[in-house]
Amino acid sequence: MGRMKVWGIYLLVLMLAFSLVACTSKSSAPETKKDVKKDGRVVIDYWHAMGGDSGKALDELVKKFNESQDKIKVNSLYQGSYEEALTKLKQVEGTKEAPSVVQLFGIGNREMIDTVEIVPVDKFIKEENYDISKIEKNILAYYTFNDKIYSMPFSTSNAIMFYNKDAFAEVGLDPENPPHTFSEIKSAAQKLVVKNGSKTDRYGFSFMIYGWLFEQLMANQGALMVNNDNGRTGKAPTEAVFNSEEGQKIMNWLLEMHKEGSSVNYGRKLDDVRTGFKTGKIAMYLDSSASIADLVNNSNFKVGTTSLPVPDGVEPQGAQLGGNSHWIMANQSKEAQKAGWEFLKFLSSAENQAFWSVNTGYFPIRSDSYDLQIIKDAYSKNPQFKTPVDQMQATKLIPATQGAAIGVIPEMRATIEDELEKIYDGSIKPKEALDEAAAKITKSLDNYNKTASK
Repeated sequence: MGRMKVWGIYLLVLMLAFSLVACTSKSSAPETKKDVKKDGRVVIDYWHAMGGDSGKALDELVKKFNESQDKIKVNSLYQGSYEEALTKLKQVEGTKEAPSVVQLFGIGNREMIDTVEIVPVDKFIKEENYDISKIEKNILAYYTFNDKIYSMPFSTSNAIMFYNKDAFAEVGLDPENPPHTFSEIKSAAQKLVVKNGSKTDRYGFSFMIYGWLFEQLMANQGALMVNNDNGRTGKAPTEAVFNSEEGQKIMNWLLEMHKEGSSVNYGRKLDDVRTGFKTGKIAMYLDSSASIADLVNNSNFKVGTTSLPVPDGVEPQGAQLGGNSHWIMANQSKEAQKAGWEFLKFLSSAENQAFWSVNTGYFPIRSDSYDLQIIKDAYSKNPQFKTPVDQMQATKLIPATQGAAIGVIPEMRATIEDELEKIYDGSIKPKEALDEAAAKITKSLDNYNKTASK
């Protein structure tokens, strides 16, 4: 082979390697966005993923901030779902089109840290000695990596169990003493089934095919999803370990209820199982606490709430957080970054967290919000709102409850969902399904660790 040809191939390989790194790593030279000023104010763009009633409440908070001072103006820009917002951010990150502040879901944490140029809020916290003592420790821990707080928590939720109090009373179960273990739920589900000939009018239980709920049940057992302490203590995780005994207990429990007909599978559409509960077709199910307001207001029976269940003989360790946080982008001017931080402090105040909570169903990130009358009144009217708060405050601060710090969480959840469907249709046994899923995610972790910037 000629020397020029060899050099040509070598150059081509180098270009290909460079392009791969460029596509998966942080931008090496982001374009600093020039300040935009209007009427003497610094104008910053704020991207969020809150629609519906939550979007209206957020717009009200943005308006309140803009009217509270004359130095900063926030443009609130809805970007669709979290996934859509993250995709758009990746397209404009490092350019003048990038927002100053962006709201993203918790499962995007590791990917944001590894692949996007951001300014950790830890920088601002330390620079002005900002008091974080009132922010719940379990909430801060979820957004802390290697002892650094990267984003500011905003909307917080966890998974709880909802149940039909009227149905409980109808079959002789105590509506004020719901089941808390796998076997108790299985027994209650059997009693709650209502048959009409060969047709089932009411099922006792349903489990959304949603990987996040599997993670919640793992966390409550103190079980890890990936090795190296869920990637929370410095070392990048290299192996999926959710095919453990704890994972098998979850899948075997779900399969047993499915096979005996006390539990019904509504598939992956979250609204389908929620509608099934609200219409009385199912008596118990697990869901995000962010659904409390909708279920309480739109069910024609008394809705009960309780903490996540555990297998028999296991002490509950608590729930993994859900919700979202706010990130400050690095390619903004120092003035715009500071403006973004002022906005995040405003959203994080006790008063504004209380307002956000009673208007959305998320619970406050701050302990002092619970001292405010608006929260006390809401909990008095709907005590269901207190269940996720009590669960969060009782959660043990361990890697299992902090969640997996990995960049492939969406793939991991989808893979677990695929395998649960196979378990339900009888094409694979629970242990084999979990082993198959763990092997796939272990391979994905290896690929991610090779390409993500450090």
